[in-house]
Amino acid sequence: MNKKIARLRRAQLTRARIRLNGCNRLCVHKTPRHMYAQIIAPNGSQVITSASTLDKEVKAQIKYSGNIAAATVVGKILAERAKKAGVTKVAFDRSGFKYHGRIKALADAAREQGMEL
Repeated sequence: MNKKIARLRRAQLTRARIRLNGCNRLCVHKTPRHMYAQIIAPNGSQVITSASTLDKEVKAQIKYSGNIAAATVVGKILAERAKKAGVTKVAFDRSGFKYHGRIKALADAAREQGMEL
């Protein structure tokens, strides 16, 4: 089993547990260069809001898109957009990634803006 398959197995388990709760989920994906985050409805087919390091609003605030500072900006902007959409409580889906570094920075930034994870 390679690294990617192991991560995807962890992600499946997490998503199955979140599906049982029936709440919105904050799904995060990272690559070495970028960070992506979406809030997905309980049915799994509707994206309520999203933010990434590719957005113009985020690009204006960051120097490099693959670090903790960029993840913090993405978390803040995502939380602001979620408030406008009327979402305050979500389940955190880290997509099988370890909860440290950029993933943790994004979650902490979203919490600071009033999101309940």
